[in-house]
Amino acid sequence: MTKEEQEQEQIDNELENSQTSDDNTAKSHGEILKQQICEGQEVYKKSPLSILVSSFTAGLEIGFSYLLLASLFFFLHGKVAEDTVFKMLSFVYPVGFIMVIVGQSLLFTEQTSLLTLPVLNKKQTISNLLKLWGLVIFGNLLGGWAMAALLVWIGPELHLFDAETISKIAVHVTDYSMWVILASAVLAGWLMGLLSWVISSSKDTISRIFIIYMITAVLSFAGLHHSIVGNVEVFAGLLVPSSLSIGDYAAFQAVALLGNAIGGAVFVALLKYRAFVTNIKYN
Repeated sequence: MTKEEQEQEQIDNELENSQTSDDNTAKSHGEILKQQICEGQEVYKKSPLSILVSSFTAGLEIGFSYLLLASLFFFLHGKVAEDTVFKMLSFVYPVGFIMVIVGQSLLFTEQTSLLTLPVLNKKQTISNLLKLWGLVIFGNLLGGWAMAALLVWIGPELHLFDAETISKIAVHVTDYSMWVILASAVLAGWLMGLLSWVISSSKDTISRIFIIYMITAVLSFAGLHHSIVGNVEVFAGLLVPSSLSIGDYAAFQAVALLGNAIGGAVFVALLKYRAFVTNIKYN
């Protein structure tokens, strides 16, 4: 057995021996890590069709956040200063995330760190990770496109919001340099990776809902770029008269996805995993 194999065996033994806490004790780092790796492995075991359907469902459901964003923006427009309105949207932004995450649909940004951990633990390959990411992203985007098309039609018909609202939100999301969007998306991916990690430490649904609401509200209030909600926001802007082009949409989407992936995979999965491994090596 090589030194690397011995180290991996030691890591796996430490994870296996991580104590399961009782209802009154907070979960340990090792216990959360073990749960995250196991959950990630379960996703890898699902059929491609199941993953595609689940991620498509998540893309649809996240659209309810956009429905509320646009409706609230339209309702408050002219009554409250526009910069204040954008901050107030953080009150309704988390709704779609609660539906998706509590409902166990596959959302790329919530799965990024989760799916990376089995690779770091040498249970999956980078190739498998990239294939799974691609499938989840495609399903999320497809669902988002469908929901955006529906809301662009039904919103004005129900007098919830108008084309100007759709255009303003889309321009607001994309009105930054690509470097700013990349850095913003890294922070957003970091937060979403932490969301997945912290949820694993909670023991009941109410706590999970509170955690989801708190973290995604912070994400919205800070104006950080989330690739899947942003997909609905910007794609909807393409479907109404606006200054956006398909090139603008493609550039935004590519940069936001890259930033979210870096944030979740590096700043959560890698750092959390290495903290556990380092603790083993030096104890």
